[in-house]
Amino acid sequence: MSGKKVLVTGGTGFIGSHTVVELINAGYTPIIIDDLSNSTPQILNQIETITGVKPDFFQFDLCDSKATFEFISQNSDIDGIIHFAAFKSVGESVENPLSYYRNNLYSLVNLLESLSDRPMNFVFSSSCTVYGEPEKLPVTEEAPVKKAESPYGNTKQISEEILLDTTKAKGNLKVTALRYFNPVGAHASALIGELPTGVPQNLVPFITQAAIGKRGDIVVHGNDYNTPDGTCIRDYIHVVDLAKAHISALKKMEQHTDEDRFKVYNIGTGKGSSVLEVIHAFENATGVKAGYKMGPRRPGDVEQIFGEVGKAERELAWKAELNLSVMMSSAWAWENYIKENPM
Repeated sequence: MSGKKVLVTGGTGFIGSHTVVELINAGYTPIIIDDLSNSTPQILNQIETITGVKPDFFQFDLCDSKATFEFISQNSDIDGIIHFAAFKSVGESVENPLSYYRNNLYSLVNLLESLSDRPMNFVFSSSCTVYGEPEKLPVTEEAPVKKAESPYGNTKQISEEILLDTTKAKGNLKVTALRYFNPVGAHASALIGELPTGVPQNLVPFITQAAIGKRGDIVVHGNDYNTPDGTCIRDYIHVVDLAKAHISALKKMEQHTDEDRFKVYNIGTGKGSSVLEVIHAFENATGVKAGYKMGPRRPGDVEQIFGEVGKAERELAWKAELNLSVMMSSAWAWENYIKENPM
């Protein structure tokens, strides 16, 4: 391929792999770093089947400063970085905070230090968890960043602070932090999707795994919240829409010289759905019954959050297009694919 080279860390993961596909579709040349701690190299073949291009792939841990510095020094033609590589489970981070601080922060610092003063457009995979329990909804980018509800959320807050401070110190670095809401679904080809190791920590893969017989009933974590049906509310976004937001962010930084070299955007649909609404949407979209039972609240969960996404629509010329029904049917198609084609 020709086209600008973009480093995608965590590029064989759920969001990373979909973003690699969209980068190729947009004419970029992605290069992937992944330690494969939460993904499989088979995804590279899947990307090639979808796009006709097999991206260059390097397997190492970005917490390894020597390997990171060597890689960056040997790849001086990289024009942009999309940084996904991080642990991402709220519940797991509560149980094992130090592993989250080490992994999520060391990797970012190593990557930034290795760049030295090289000009770079940097897209950071952030999260709506930076808002904590929001004071009002929908939450905007101007909402205060409150004390995080989990170590995972705190690593995203700290990472944003690191990036902001670094843009002030390094005149050649431009950063766009995309604060995701809840990515779900899978590529229309059903060749890539969410592939959690062990018991899923996120709702939709738990639904699909339960429905296909890998799990028992779905556990709904709390039904006594102050919401219409008592279950938590989240803004679910199709992973392909989310992937396309990264392309829009890169293009914005490439095309515009802006005094503000650190930008944040909410990336979601702007609409909240409860846990029970998502379960019923799955049943309606697939015709498959999804058994569930009520369980206790889970540490670190906020009651409800959904975003105001007008800033991304205006400034990035991006908008979420795929609805909850498409999210559920595509996730189900992927679950059926991996049943027939284990990875």
